[in-house]
Amino acid sequence: MTSATHDHKGRPIVAVTGLGVVTSLGQGKDDNWAALTSGRSGLKTITRFPTEGLRTTVAGTIDFLQIDDFCAPALTEKLAVLAGEEALAQSGLSDTDFPGPLFIAVPPVELEWEHRLALYEAGQTEDGWKRMLEGVRNGDWVGMHRAFSFAGVEERVADRFGTRGAPISLTTACASGATSIQLGVEAIRRGDCDAALCLAADGSVHPETVVRFSLLSALTGQNEPPEKASKPFAKNRDGFVVAEGGGAFVLESLESARARGAEVLAIVSGIGERADDFHRTRSKPDGSSIIGVFREALKDADMSIEDIDYVNAHGTATPENDKMEYLALEAVFGEALPSIPVSSNKSMIGHTITAAGAVEAVFSVLSLKTGRLPPTINYEEADPTIPLDVIPNAARDVPIRTVMSNSFGFGGQNVSLLLSAEPF
Repeated sequence: MTSATHDHKGRPIVAVTGLGVVTSLGQGKDDNWAALTSGRSGLKTITRFPTEGLRTTVAGTIDFLQIDDFCAPALTEKLAVLAGEEALAQSGLSDTDFPGPLFIAVPPVELEWEHRLALYEAGQTEDGWKRMLEGVRNGDWVGMHRAFSFAGVEERVADRFGTRGAPISLTTACASGATSIQLGVEAIRRGDCDAALCLAADGSVHPETVVRFSLLSALTGQNEPPEKASKPFAKNRDGFVVAEGGGAFVLESLESARARGAEVLAIVSGIGERADDFHRTRSKPDGSSIIGVFREALKDADMSIEDIDYVNAHGTATPENDKMEYLALEAVFGEALPSIPVSSNKSMIGHTITAAGAVEAVFSVLSLKTGRLPPTINYEEADPTIPLDVIPNAARDVPIRTVMSNSFGFGGQNVSLLLSAEPF
């Protein structure tokens, strides 16, 4: 059944009515979009902590925000709130009494080294352990817990925006931001709510992050100049650049959005999601999970490959991941693939990890609205084994109707979003 407000399966059509974003390029859609479409990089040499002895010394850190008691959870919360405020302001819905649930993607819970050392030092004396135990018993440890852990970010963000019900906090590796949107879409399609606030944020560029990814041989070693460090799909790519960011979507049923006269920015017309159970960090070599995600998204949207006008690729710039994404696209799109433009935002903003799926989906909607496709910068030498129509180094103006926005995560967590102009 299809109607003006329901899709081919009789489900409510889900509209996007608000967008928010913060990256190393700046705060807000306007600054980010101007920088992204002009090919400007937000990547820089790390100054937040010493990098002597590290193979990678470049990142997409967000250094322009003032954070009291700076730490990764505090910055992550700040990014989520800023992106959410911008999205809600655009939607016209209340930012203190939001009429729906919160789905928020945040990094996995862990202590940073400086906090671990502080706890260790405090515990070296009987008095230190006694003070910590008394703090836990008396409830005086709230400030410490807030600084040390991501575990309370969702509660504080839910309180800030007055969302309904218990907030849903999630992490599906580098697909997390797209998963937050997926959960919001599913809730509206089920009829659980008419609106959902979907957020993703990651402010966790610290020494342990860089060391861990370096040990996995995932990060680039091409540090100079920093703005040329990320080279998605190029022959000389050698790894990604870790970065920070926040992205927000306000989703509503199309019926609800039209009833209140809201501007519909895009339609979430299809979603594909799969996990492939192959390895803790690698996807299946045959790409079957990613291929399945693409086909599932097309089926969910009742679309064919001819309906996809642009692919906003996951495009991390790691040799294996870029090749895998190409092979999966080729398997699904076949002879149509060379005519579909492709770009990777990560060439300019780096890989925002937990936030990537939401941040890049925001840019996908802006491409729909403006007809301008951001470039993949640093694409100086094409990889002959990846014959994609990569948009090289300068934006391309092409009217489009539907974007495929891809997110692939460690452990084979894969999500593909199909975002369309209205009517679709």
